[in-house]
Amino acid sequence: MTDPSPAQQLLASPPPDSDVLVRAPGRANLIGEYTDVNEGWVLPVALELATVVAGRAGGGLLRLRSLDLPDEGTVEIDLATGRGPSSGWGRYATAVVEVLRDQGRALRGIDGVLASDVPLGAGLSSSAALEVAVALAVLDEPVDPLALAQLCQRAENEGVGVQSGLMDQLASTGSQAGAALLLDCRELTTEHVPLPPGLGVLVVDSAVSRDLSSSAYNERRQQCEQAAADLGVGSLRDATLDALEDRWSSMDEVVRRRARHVLTENARVLDMARALRSGDAAPLGALLAASHESLARDFEVSTPELDQLVEAALATPGVVGSRMTGAGFGGCTVSLVEVDRAQEVREEVLRRYAQASGRAPRGWVSTAADGASVV
Repeated sequence: MTDPSPAQQLLASPPPDSDVLVRAPGRANLIGEYTDVNEGWVLPVALELATVVAGRAGGGLLRLRSLDLPDEGTVEIDLATGRGPSSGWGRYATAVVEVLRDQGRALRGIDGVLASDVPLGAGLSSSAALEVAVALAVLDEPVDPLALAQLCQRAENEGVGVQSGLMDQLASTGSQAGAALLLDCRELTTEHVPLPPGLGVLVVDSAVSRDLSSSAYNERRQQCEQAAADLGVGSLRDATLDALEDRWSSMDEVVRRRARHVLTENARVLDMARALRSGDAAPLGALLAASHESLARDFEVSTPELDQLVEAALATPGVVGSRMTGAGFGGCTVSLVEVDRAQEVREEVLRRYAQASGRAPRGWVSTAADGASVV
C-alpha cells in the first residue's frame, strides 16, 4: 500500500492551529475536448486527486508555503494592494487575489501551507485546483459554485494569460460524487449524469509534460474562431456538419479540420451523456475511440506517446474505452475501466506503455469525486 501524499496527510491532519481547511479537486474530462471554448458541451468528472490549503485566518496577507515545493519558499500576497509574485505557482494565487479584489469580495488573510497530489503539466487541471483552493481559503463570504468557477477562470485568463474555458474550474467547484458533470458552456447549465456503478476512472500520465501557456492551445482557439467566421456564425456551437461540407473547398485546410473536430465532438458528448443516463455502456468505447482519433488527426493535439498509451489501454482486459484527455501536447489519458479490476488494469497499462515508450508513467484509479469544499 502506498504512503499517503502530502495533500492527503494535510487533509487528514492539518497543523494544530489551523482554522481554515479547504480542498479542490483536479478533473479528468471523459469526453468533449476544445468544445468548451466553442460554447459547446463537455463531460468531466472531478477526481480524488486534490489541492489542499490549511492555515490560520487573520491579518492582511495571504502567506502560503508549498509542502510539495519547499525550495520555492513562501508565497506572500498583500490583500490590500493585490501585490504578489508574478512567476512560479505563486502567480496563480496572485491572479486569484487580484480578481477577487476587483470584484469587491470580502477577503481574509491566511497564514498556512498548501499541498497537491494533482500532477503538474498532466492535463488534469492542476492550475484550476490551485485557483479554486486559494479562492476558497481567502474568501470571507459564501460564493456559489458557478460564480466561484467564473472568478477563477477570469484569474487564469487575465492574470496568467491562458484563454481556458470554464470547464476546468467548474468541474472543480460543481461536481458531485458518483457522477460526471454535463456542462453546457453557452447556457452555463449543468447536469449530474451518474456513472454506472461498475465503472471507474483510470488516469495515466504519459510522462510527457507540457506548459499550457507556451503550447499551441491559444493557436487552436484562434483557428476555431476563424472557422466560425468562415461559416458565418458567432461560435462553432451554431455551425452544422452540412454547412461545413458546403464550405469545405473554400476554407483553409487546417481550419476546416479544426471545425470538424469540434462539431463531431459536441455530438459525441451528447451521445455519451444519453448512454450514461440509460445505463447502456455498449457505445462508450466507440465514442471514446472516435474522440481520440479526431483529436489526433483533425485537431492535432495528441502525441505519439499518448497514442501508444491509448493502444496499451485498449489491449488490456477490463478497459471499456480510452482516449487522451486535456489540452494535449502531452499529459494524460483517461479510461473507463471495470471497477473491480481497476488496480490490476492500472498495473498492466503502465507495464505495456513503459515497454512500448521507454518512459516511466504514473497512473491513478479514482471514483467520480465531490467538488471543492471547505472542510
